[in-house]
Amino acid sequence: EAQLVESGGGQVQAGGSLRLSCAASGFTFDDYAIGWFRQAPGKEREGISCISNSDGTTYYADSVKGRFTISSDTSKNTVYLQMNSLKPEDTAVYYCAADLIAKNSYMYSDDYDFWGQGTQVTVSS
Repeated sequence: EAQLVESGGGQVQAGGSLRLSCAASGFTFDDYAIGWFRQAPGKEREGISCISNSDGTTYYADSVKGRFTISSDTSKNTVYLQMNSLKPEDTAVYYCAADLIAKNSYMYSDDYDFWGQGTQVTVSS
């Protein structure tokens, strides 16, 4: 059974940093891209970053570009999201998700195959 487990969320002051982890199991990690999404109360879900575990291609939304860095450790089946210079508007539940690279849609669609349960990030001003 495919499973994604996020960790690393918490509360931090504006300007601070957090590193989220997404541990994957139950599927062939190298065949999938991992995306990070977030959803704030009353707002639509936003795709913020993704990485291909096949060739390392990455994508960042403009809202996080230059502040967040996605990386993948294929030996641990884990993807990380390093979040620096956090702002109050980054407050949200953060989810990781996996999408089969062969579908060729992970860069522009949120129709991912597997989802984690989410982790809360709260940034105070």
